[in-house]
Amino acid sequence: MKKRKVTEFDQATEERREHILEEINEYETERDRLKHMLGKIGGRQYNRIDTVINIVFFALLIGLLVVQATFHVMSTLLSIEMGVLLVSLKIIWMIQAQERVNHFQFWVLNSIEFRVNDIDKRIRRIERAVTPAEDGK
Repeated sequence: MKKRKVTEFDQATEERREHILEEINEYETERDRLKHMLGKIGGRQYNRIDTVINIVFFALLIGLLVVQATFHVMSTLLSIEMGVLLVSLKIIWMIQAQERVNHFQFWVLNSIEFRVNDIDKRIRRIERAVTPAEDGK
């Protein structure tokens, strides 16, 4: 059986293969990092915590309303102030959650912009390489 001689084409193909494998590894690393970040911001665990906090706030408000309506334990003004305090705390919680989402969206858009700029640079470099070759025809 004859051994095949390694040509420049084979070397170029091998280099391209290695480059593609490197890009795939970079993609998988970035994908895993993105999954981790999504999990921290809005994953299942965060949804459970948010649901529990919503239930606690709702239960406290309903409990305060029922206790005040049936037993008149505290003054009406105090119960209204406590209700407003609970609603204010819930609004603060919602604002904080929205800020997380906004930060994540900014991070994603910044990442996309970086990729687009990188692709633009590559295209310009390819155009510069192709243009002299076309001029020589």
